[in-house]
Amino acid sequence: MDEAQALAAFGALAQTHRLRIVRHLVTAGPDGVAAGALAGAVGVSTSNLSFHVKELEHAGLIASRREGRSILYSAAYPALGGLIQFLMRDCCQGHPDVCAPALSALDACRILTDDERRR
Repeated sequence: MDEAQALAAFGALAQTHRLRIVRHLVTAGPDGVAAGALAGAVGVSTSNLSFHVKELEHAGLIASRREGRSILYSAAYPALGGLIQFLMRDCCQGHPDVCAPALSALDACRILTDDERRR
């Protein structure tokens, strides 16, 4: 992720409902959430949701897909990871304790490989 992409992402996230949308979608996982359920979860009307998700999609932070008559939204995990990486790229400067809280939070969602589970 470059600086322009990071600025677009932060701009899209700099609004209460959009931040709530992304956080809800991250929690929901890769299957995503139907538009109506997402609107209810973050406290906006479905028409207002459309406005917010358009901004988030434009910034590349979420994706949408149609399943039958429903539109499902999901977090764009690679883009969100890229944003975190952009922020943390030059972290620590020889002081790993500075980054420890952030790394610990990310480690909590790490998917373990079969080898790691056996250890």
